[in-house]
Amino acid sequence: MNASAACKKLEEFFSAGFGGLISGLLLVTLLALLGLYIAENTWVQSIGLGPLTIAMVIGLLAGNSLFPPYAHRFNQGVVFSKSTLLRLGIILYGFRVSVQQIYELGLSGIAIGLSIVVLTLTIALLLGKKLFKIDNETCLLIGAGSAICGAAAILATESITKAKAEKVSVAVATVVIFGTISMFAYPQLFPYLEMSPNEYGIYVGSTVHEVAQVVAAANALGDQATETAVIEKMFRVMLLVPFLFLLLILGKKTEANTQNSEMRKVSVPWFAVLFVMVIAINSTWPISVELTATVIKIDDFILAMAMTALGLSTNLKSLRHVGLKPFGLAAVLFLFLSLGGYLINLGFTKLL
Repeated sequence: MNASAACKKLEEFFSAGFGGLISGLLLVTLLALLGLYIAENTWVQSIGLGPLTIAMVIGLLAGNSLFPPYAHRFNQGVVFSKSTLLRLGIILYGFRVSVQQIYELGLSGIAIGLSIVVLTLTIALLLGKKLFKIDNETCLLIGAGSAICGAAAILATESITKAKAEKVSVAVATVVIFGTISMFAYPQLFPYLEMSPNEYGIYVGSTVHEVAQVVAAANALGDQATETAVIEKMFRVMLLVPFLFLLLILGKKTEANTQNSEMRKVSVPWFAVLFVMVIAINSTWPISVELTATVIKIDDFILAMAMTALGLSTNLKSLRHVGLKPFGLAAVLFLFLSLGGYLINLGFTKLL
C-alpha cells in the first residue's frame, strides 16, 4: 500500500464511525481544556466569565475558522459531546445543590426565587411571541437562561426542544451580555438599595444569570452575601427539573393537537430524573467536601466539552438572520430581573 492510499484509509477511518467519535472527542477535549485553563486566569475571573462561556467562545472561533473543512472527520465526537455528555453534565450538576441549602433560605427566599423564575419565563414567552415576533424555541432558550441558571439551563432546554445551534448560541450570548452588566452594576447600586448584606445576597442570587456572575456580584459585599447569593441561585437551579418536565408535556400536547388530537407518548427526560436523584444523594449521604469538589470539577469539564461542541457546530454567518430581536427580549428580561426582581425581593422580605 502506497502512502496516498494509506492516508486515504486513515481519512476514511477518522471521518466515520468509531474513528470519527474518537477524533471528535479528542478535539473537543483539547479545546475544552484550553477553555478551563483560560477560565482560571485571575483577570478572566474578575470580569465574571465562567468556564462554560470561555469554552463556547473557543468553540465558535475554531468552528468558524479552521474547523469547517475537516468537520466530517470529527462530527461523531462533536455530536456525542453536545448530546450525551451534555446530559451527563446536567446530572452531575446536582452535586452542587442540597435540600439543606434550600431550607436555609427560609420561606421568603423560596417565594422570591419561585416568583421570579415563573414571571421571567412567562414574560419571555408572551413578549417574545407577541411583541418581538420570535419563535417559541428562541423564547424558551432566552427565558430559561435568564430565569434559571444561564448557559446550563439553555443547554438543558435545547436537549428538549432540539433547537438549532445558532439559536442556542444567541441565547448564551444574551446571558453573557446582560449577566455581565448585572455583575458590575449591582455592587455599585448596593448603597442605594437599602438592603442588608443577607437581603442583597438573595436579590443577587434570584436575579443574576450565571453562577459565576452571582459570585462576582455578591463577593464585593463579603462572605455572608456571597454564601446567601449562591444558595438562592442553587434554588433556581433546582427549578430546572419541573421546568423541563412542563416543557416536555406542553410540547407533546402541542404535537398531539396538530396531529388528529391524539396524545403522543411522553418520553421522560431521564437526565432530569437523575439530576433530582443526585440532589437527593447529595442531601442525605455523608459525602466529603473533597469528593464533592472533585465531582464539580469533572462536571465543569464535561459541560465545557458540551459548550465547545456547540460552538464548533455554530455557523456565525447564520446568526445574521437572527437580527436584534432576541437581544431586545433579553434586555426586557434584564430590566424585569433587576427592577422587578428588586421590588419582589422587598415585598416578600416585608411580608414573610
